[in-house]
Amino acid sequence: METVSQNREPFIQNGQVDIVVATYTINDKRKEVIDFAGPYYIAGQSFLVPKGNPAGITSTDTIGDNTICTVTGSTSEKNIKEFTDKVITVDKYSDCLEPIRSGDAQALTTDNVILAGLVDQNGDEFEVVDYTFTKEPYGIGLKKGDDDFRAFINDTLEASFKDGAWAKAWENTAGKVLPTPEPRLSTATDHVI
Repeated sequence: METVSQNREPFIQNGQVDIVVATYTINDKRKEVIDFAGPYYIAGQSFLVPKGNPAGITSTDTIGDNTICTVTGSTSEKNIKEFTDKVITVDKYSDCLEPIRSGDAQALTTDNVILAGLVDQNGDEFEVVDYTFTKEPYGIGLKKGDDDFRAFINDTLEASFKDGAWAKAWENTAGKVLPTPEPRLSTATDHVI
């Protein structure tokens, strides 16, 4: 079953799904109503730019007078507006590609793994800047209070780190665009990062 940001917690709470695996940032507001296994990856907000990066956007410090595109009402919009007022917004991230192609925007900003997917889907047209300015710990959402299931998922994640399955899955997806991160196994006080 496909979920979007607005229905993830209700689907878990209502028992429509057992888990949600997505670009699902663990945060305190969400942890009020559901639990998370992980995190299994720390994403970060970055920039998608045309191949060759003609505007020279390499960080939030180099945005200059360039226009940045992102999704209306997203955390990415809130974050980028801390650095520039030259922001255009659209309904979904892929809708930013045309304004970049036409020159109405010079970059798209959101989590780097979402950007990697867009780069992979569009041939040799775009690239992701090697820079992040937020930390987004991705987790697997599950029903609040189901400690046994959360422990099982965390054990499964740790096993996938050890046996290389996690790295192989990364390299077959986001790893086509982004380097493979080195996962760290959890300790008694934290979980997989």
